[in-house]
Amino acid sequence: MAISKSYPIFLLIIFLGLFAWVYQSENSQLQFQQQQELARFKTSLTQYQQWQGNGVELFKKLSEHYQFQFFQYVDDTDGSQNHTEGSLTSQHTHPFSSLFLIDLSHTEKLATGRLQVKLSTNQAIDTAISMTEMFGAILLISYLLLLAVFLLLMSKQKTAIRYAADYISKIPVLSFSAVASSKLSGELKPIAVSLEECRSQLKVQIDKLNQENEKLQKAAYQDTVTGFASRPRFTQKLENISTPDMPQLGIMAMVKATELAQINQKQGRTAGDDYLIKISTCIRKACSKYPDAECFRVSSADFAVFIPDIMLKDAPKFLDQLKVYLDEYLQVTELESVAHIGLVPYQQGTDAVNLLTIADTAVSIAQTLGPNSYHIQEKLAVNEQLGDDRWKTTLNDLVTRRALKFYQQPIQPCHTNIELYRELLARFYNSEGKMLPTTTVIAMAERHGMSTELDKLVVISVLKILKENPAISGHFGINISAFSAHQDLFIAWLKDRLSNQKHIASRLVFEINESGMQSNLGASHKFVREVHSVGSRVSIERFGMSFTSFKFFSEVHPDYIKLDGSYTANIDEDSNNKFFVRMMVDVARRIGIRVIATSVERQEEKLILEKMLVDGLQGYYIAQPEPMTIPDRI
Repeated sequence: MAISKSYPIFLLIIFLGLFAWVYQSENSQLQFQQQQELARFKTSLTQYQQWQGNGVELFKKLSEHYQFQFFQYVDDTDGSQNHTEGSLTSQHTHPFSSLFLIDLSHTEKLATGRLQVKLSTNQAIDTAISMTEMFGAILLISYLLLLAVFLLLMSKQKTAIRYAADYISKIPVLSFSAVASSKLSGELKPIAVSLEECRSQLKVQIDKLNQENEKLQKAAYQDTVTGFASRPRFTQKLENISTPDMPQLGIMAMVKATELAQINQKQGRTAGDDYLIKISTCIRKACSKYPDAECFRVSSADFAVFIPDIMLKDAPKFLDQLKVYLDEYLQVTELESVAHIGLVPYQQGTDAVNLLTIADTAVSIAQTLGPNSYHIQEKLAVNEQLGDDRWKTTLNDLVTRRALKFYQQPIQPCHTNIELYRELLARFYNSEGKMLPTTTVIAMAERHGMSTELDKLVVISVLKILKENPAISGHFGINISAFSAHQDLFIAWLKDRLSNQKHIASRLVFEINESGMQSNLGASHKFVREVHSVGSRVSIERFGMSFTSFKFFSEVHPDYIKLDGSYTANIDEDSNNKFFVRMMVDVARRIGIRVIATSVERQEEKLILEKMLVDGLQGYYIAQPEPMTIPDRI
């Protein structure tokens, strides 16, 4: 039972008990006094023991000192002497008189008769009732006063409790207003302190959860490198565009970071991330005049920009500005190109798949136009070439024209002055003399089955340069695809070419990716054997990315292995990388294979690798790629 109900009942019981005690006290005192009165009457009656008069006179004499409720004198012989006065039944009319029952009856034998009396108690009972009523009234008033005070306090307490309950009920809706301590004072102060502490701790926890939620939101919907919206947001944007009942129009630009794969491979992922950040900065600058523009990172190397409410005829302004920023960035790098842009219009209800197809075509065409070029593709007409088809035409053209140039990056020997070799990096250009993205050229060649033609072009070009320029000395590394290395016709062609120029063949090192060589160990071994037969050597690049790398040593037996750049990154701090490189060096030395560390970007990495007895170092810290001049005085 609630204290608001139990306390008044408890208080009432106490006051009823007190009233009962008052009544009992008054009743006991009344009984005691009246018994004393009866005793005095009996004592005074002894002087009338020899009474021989009539009853009237006796009544008068006794009435002078006592009041009688009932008086009766009966003479033994003479009935005329008898006298009766009053009644044995009480005539008191007060409702409380029945609470005070007193019997003051007495019968006495006198000399000539019998006396029976009952003393009157009316006055004594009235006094007792008055005293009881007075104390009862005092108790009642006290009870009512205490009850009023209690109800007043309870009202204040209930107000405070209702405030606390209301405050607690608002916590689930994350209402963190300060606690009104004045409403929770006194005994409720600990509740105020607890609520305030709870409020503070909950606010801290909610803020922490909100921060974590923001991080998760960013992880899910925001690219951590560029700060652009991520692919899920891009998908939502495409769905909104394809919704027929949403009136909208604008342009979508796809920006491809064409050099990302090459930068990641040669310089590491940190440099790749920096490259992406610079491109995103260029995009932001170009979008600064379009407040409603939305930017997305669609994949590792692809960005998308939506600019609503802009007509296709106004798109070149945006593209020209973006190209200016990309060209400015290109001038401070050693890259062939920074990015290529394909732009398409969209409107209400545009099919997402069709939009992406046209955009991809636009990007592919832009890549054939030179560094940082853009192409606007409104739609695919019947007589227009798709991007892939245009690339095939471009590849055929550059193979026919032998449109390539070479850059060279030396490999620094360790613990010796004998030069290992210089890696030749092919760069391709279109009919207008503009450089094409190497990564895209290689990828498109693979897609169109022209890898072998491209590899033959590289080999023929190197042989021609070295033959026509005898002043160029030293050894050179040539990159060819694993696909070509596994083709019997290509091996036969290569062997024939090298056999006719063995003095040049002995200066060549053919570099092939390990993952491609692992796909067919038998064919890989045959390639190495045939290349060795004409005096050339073989280097396996990006080595160590396969679980069967150690088996590769004994079965293929290349001349060099170039460790994947991931093993160089932070090797001065990474004990796992140290262990792997040390093990590779130990195994390779036993069977006469030289180990080259790549992607060396810091002095700390260089010093550690030298201590680990690798045979050569390559990377931007050692030397950056430089154009191969003809004649090249080395």
